[in-house]
Parts: sequence; C-alpha cells; structure tokens
Amino acid sequence: MIKKNKVINTELLKRVLKRVLKISVYLPFILVFSFCCSGNTADGTNTSEKPKNPLQDFKTLNYKTFSKTRIAFGAGLSQSKIATFTLNEDNTNVKAVKMFIQLDCPNAGCNIWDVYANISVKDKKTKKWFELGRYITPYGVDTSQLTRGIEIDVTDFKSLLEGQVELRAFIETWGDDGWNLSVDFDFEEGIPDFPYYAVSEVLAYNSSSLGGVPYGSSSAGFDLSKTITVPSNAFSTHLRTIISGWGHATPADSDGRGCAEWCFRTHQIKIDNETKFTHELKPIGCGSNKINPQRGNWAPDRAGWCPGMAVPVRIDEFDKSNSNVTFNFEYDFEDWVSDGGTQSGQTGAFYAISTYVVVKSKTPIDAPVITN
Repeated sequence: MIKKNKVINTELLKRVLKRVLKISVYLPFILVFSFCCSGNTADGTNTSEKPKNPLQDFKTLNYKTFSKTRIAFGAGLSQSKIATFTLNEDNTNVKAVKMFIQLDCPNAGCNIWDVYANISVKDKKTKKWFELGRYITPYGVDTSQLTRGIEIDVTDFKSLLEGQVELRAFIETWGDDGWNLSVDFDFEEGIPDFPYYAVSEVLAYNSSSLGGVPYGSSSAGFDLSKTITVPSNAFSTHLRTIISGWGHATPADSDGRGCAEWCFRTHQIKIDNETKFTHELKPIGCGSNKINPQRGNWAPDRAGWCPGMAVPVRIDEFDKSNSNVTFNFEYDFEDWVSDGGTQSGQTGAFYAISTYVVVKSKTPIDAPVITN
C-alpha cells in the first residue's frame, strides 16, 4: 500500500515538473504581452489609465494677408488698400481668432504723426465694411518692439472670416512717407463657447477720425438710436464697441484738457431707455507703452487711446440670451457743450465710433435685425 502511494506521487511529480518546464519556455513572451496589453511601460507607468486628450489634434492656423503693403498719401499713393484673401474654410471648431498688425518704415522713414487706423472686413450679405479692429500709429517708429505686432481679438467676426474674404486697410496718414503694413491672423482650434456666431452693425461712424459723431454741437444726421431684434435660437448676446475721441475743442476741462482727444468722459448705452452699460473714456496707460521711445508726444494719457496701441474693444454682455427679443438701443454721450473754440488749428470735437451686436448659438444662426 505504501509502495503504491509512492508510485502515484512520483507520476504526479513528473507531470507537474513537465508543465512548469513548458510554461517557463513561454514566460518571456507572457511578460512582454502583459506589459504591452496592460498599457504598462518599462518604468511601470500604466498608460491605459490615461485617456486620450481630445484637444491634442487641435492646432493654431496662421494666415497671411497684407504683406508690407505701402499706405501713404500723395505721389500716387492711397490711405487705404482693399484686397481679397483666402482664410480658414470652417470656423465652427475655432475658439479664438487673433489679428496681428505690423508697421514697417518705408525707405523715406515712418510717418511722424500718431494717426487713426483700422482693418475692416466686408460683410458678404450687406456689403458693409465691419471694423475688425482700430489702432493708432506710433510717432515716427515701427512696431518691431512688439513680437507679433499690435494684437486684437477678432473672434466676434469669425462667421465673416471664412473662405474668400475682402479686407480693407486704412491709415489716416497725410504724407507720402506713410507705412508698410502687414497683417496676419491666428485661428486657434479648440472647443469654442458656441460653434455658431453672427454679427450685425448697429453704429458705424468710423470712416476717419473727423468722420465721427460731433461732440458738444449739432449731431444732426447721426442716428445713435436703433431697434435690435435677436434671433430665436440665440444662447448669448453682446455688444462690441470701439470709440476714440478727436479734436481739441473748448471749453477745456478744469485741468486744461480739450475735447474729445483729451477730456475724460463717461458715456452710456441705454437699453429700452434705461442705462445698461457705461463706457469710461479715461487713461489706459500711454506712459507704459511697449513701443518706446517714439518721436513725438506719446506718453501723456489720452481719453481712452494711446499712440502705438490698439484702441480698446468694449464688450458689453447681456445677462440673458435675448432670444427672440426686440429691444431699443441708444448711445448717449455725457453732456458737454462746445463754445466753438479750439486749442489748436483743428476745430470741433468728434467721436469715431462703431458698435456691433454679436449672437452665439449651438445651431446655425442668422444675424440680428437692425432697424431705425
């Protein structure tokens, strides 16, 4: 009986040893497979636990438009240039659009004055020029101290910046020296707040610095009141305003500041006859300008703008979507009356202003309807 048990145990042992030897042959392959399929790396990191980043395929797309385009006045040259360019075809997955403006000096040197300038895009439906951004040229120097030039966020207009677009560049220079202008755009892909945008013009008295609304005197012919109807599928509504004051009209303020370049004012946007938003035209820090020194009076604070900088974009966002709502809009200047005098040879005070209403949606959306 004991002998029989020994035989049985011997046979069992042989079978166990045979199986162990067979497994040992494949052990290296099993270990490699376990690392590969489990997501383990050589240092023990489990990559299978790391989800794929959904943003990793997004990128920034750069498009060049105007390139060292000469803008000047006289000698057969013009203050404005219009050209057609091809930009990004589909902006529904674009979270931001940035515009960069570079100014180079022609052979004769840069124009010595700080002057009004802007870039506009033509709305294909209305054929109107929408002001993407406004800036003031520096006194007699280029923008090379800025890495990319003067930067302006133009995401609000991304519905107009698709495919073939017509752009207009304007610099109110009065010499045949002028500037060499370059403009490029960054389209930053990503998850936008809303995929669909639409924009409509509310006010556009911005053809030039003195083409703005007269301040402190008769503004007959300048309609600052509108009616706005927002589409029914709007999820967000805001206003976008650019405003800059020009002229050195009197009476000057108690500190000697003439209007409207130097006098600090607070204007209001009224919605349905009630003040909803305010715009303070106050100092924005000319003395800390990144383009310095300049060849003129660049450091003193103006009323909301500085030489060599972008004019601020004023965003006023409603606290509700305004979906399918019609409301009345009015831009109301702070009260002041000109006596007809001036501190310089330039008479009158003016506000060059543009206001747009921007709506956003999860579905394709029409532009708001504007009526007088």
